[in-house]
Amino acid sequence: MNRRELLRTAGAGFGMAGLSSLLQAASKTETASGALAVKAPHFTPKAKRVIFIFLNGGMSQVDTFDPKPMLAKHHGEPMPGPKIKTDRASGSLMRSPFEFRKRGQSGLEVSEIFPQLGARIDDLCVIRSMYSDNGNHGPSLLLMNSGHGLAGRPSMGSWLTYGLGTENQNLPGFVALCPGYPVLGPQLWDSAFLPSSYQGAYIRNSEREPEKLVRNVRNKDLTLAEQERQLSLVGKLNESYLSQIGHQPQLEASIASMEVAFRMQMEAPDVLDLTKESEATRARYGDSDFGRGCLMSLRLAERGVRMVQLYFGNFQPWDSHDDIRVHAKLAEAADGPIAALLDDLKARGLFKDTIVIIGSEFGRTPMIQNSGLERVGNGRDHNVPGYTTLLAGGGIKGGMAYGATDDFGFKAVENRVHPHDLHATILHLMGLDHKRLTYRYSGRDFRLTDVAGEVIQPIIA
Repeated sequence: MNRRELLRTAGAGFGMAGLSSLLQAASKTETASGALAVKAPHFTPKAKRVIFIFLNGGMSQVDTFDPKPMLAKHHGEPMPGPKIKTDRASGSLMRSPFEFRKRGQSGLEVSEIFPQLGARIDDLCVIRSMYSDNGNHGPSLLLMNSGHGLAGRPSMGSWLTYGLGTENQNLPGFVALCPGYPVLGPQLWDSAFLPSSYQGAYIRNSEREPEKLVRNVRNKDLTLAEQERQLSLVGKLNESYLSQIGHQPQLEASIASMEVAFRMQMEAPDVLDLTKESEATRARYGDSDFGRGCLMSLRLAERGVRMVQLYFGNFQPWDSHDDIRVHAKLAEAADGPIAALLDDLKARGLFKDTIVIIGSEFGRTPMIQNSGLERVGNGRDHNVPGYTTLLAGGGIKGGMAYGATDDFGFKAVENRVHPHDLHATILHLMGLDHKRLTYRYSGRDFRLTDVAGEVIQPIIA
């Protein structure tokens, strides 16, 4: 007899106590058939959807959106004060190889490597005071994606679809786009202990043919009518089975996922077919994996997908330990497509209720890295105490910088923002109270922001 059979057949004692708690939890859980249906928010939202553009690897704040004149002044000198411990041995301060200049009516300074985002800086809120907990990629990626540095917590997209459902029942509520896999891969869009219907649907956006983007999306042997009859029969069998064994959240969630997969046959190939866009539109995004991903994000958001998570590339492309000048090439690949996305969100009436997040798992040190290399280069190590994240649209104030790092861009010192605060703010803009959006699991009410997080009110329009 296994553990489940024991609990099911036990007549008294701990068995019935455990069964009672399971039944109580089940009574609070929605049936899978309604899991992705649109749900009412806690209060009137400012936004309906999220596009999270993840520049995985670690964008350097002092070379992009957080100018530091003191770096240039003290270039080649040690950081003032006691020696700072970083992940790898760091040397003296290193000025940015890129020029900054004021852009837009706001006059915010932006690096020359982001000319197009600089031209749209009045639409962006630049949070210059982010800080995190761990200098390694894995834990920091998990924290930014799921609110905790260890695996096993649902991602933000899963929490959003759990709390709000999705506006299009023919598509997943949460989609993750990457040409291959970032570090940790599927753990970053996992639904963990939430029902599997809230899992992120992974799409390899390196594929060019719509039919290959979502593999096996069409049934080659049965027509839609035949599949509908088959699905109807399976549905009746499942209903009969569930009536005998009672409410089974995970099983019902799996059934719901299969139903979404069936409905995707009709809409997914169309929404992912970028040839539906004009040649001029496609040209603005370019034919790179990232450019195509930005255009896919637009089309998915337009069709009612609640959250799209777009990773810049495989593994950790922004991890510039040996030469920070590589950021110029990376920014060139990112700048135009992101600008095109912002423009098209506006043109299609989506900007005002779509939150766009642009950021990394952490930043990079203002000091040169001088270890682990055959020779001293121009690279920067991981920087957790201070980094930059950009927000736009969806009730965000544009043309402003929030918070500040120290004179050298190393540590957030003014209006510090933790990923918990960022998540609390995103949920707030979506009409959700981060303290009320909970899920009971293993005897505890879990939430995206764990036991912390404050809404960043000054950046809300």
